[in-house]
Amino acid sequence: MDPTFTNDESSDKRIYVGNIDHRISEATLLKMFSPFGKIEAEDFLLHMRGPKRGEPRGFAFVQYSTKEEARVAKEKMHGRLACGRPLIVRLACEKTVVETSEKISKPKPGEVAIRSTRSGGTSGQMSRSAKIAAIKNKLKSLEEDSSSSAKKQKQLEANSS
Repeated sequence: MDPTFTNDESSDKRIYVGNIDHRISEATLLKMFSPFGKIEAEDFLLHMRGPKRGEPRGFAFVQYSTKEEARVAKEKMHGRLACGRPLIVRLACEKTVVETSEKISKPKPGEVAIRSTRSGGTSGQMSRSAKIAAIKNKLKSLEEDSSSSAKKQKQLEANSS
């Protein structure tokens, strides 16, 4: 099952579990969440490449058979300590909304705002021309920074002599 895929019917029965300590196994996670209802599916995500390949990524998805079971699991497990770390538990459909609102940042003068979303839609993606404009603005600010620091260096050298 693709962890980024959620349809409307199952997303309200599916919870996101984050801030999972690397010592917690898939079996342990299932034991922790099974008291709240029948688990239909779970996705315990692992690193797929790189030096951490095969190690847990620190989050998982658990799908219950009913919305009520998912809601109860969220209420009971959110903030609960597991291996000294507080778990972050949300309905999977809530996670996308929260992440999107947290990642929208105000642009600095001369920069283009970048809107980051996990939903896979194109509404939050920058167009090609906006990306080019952002790169040009960044280059311009870097050039201005380097020319102003070169001027300061020359002034320091002139004052020293």
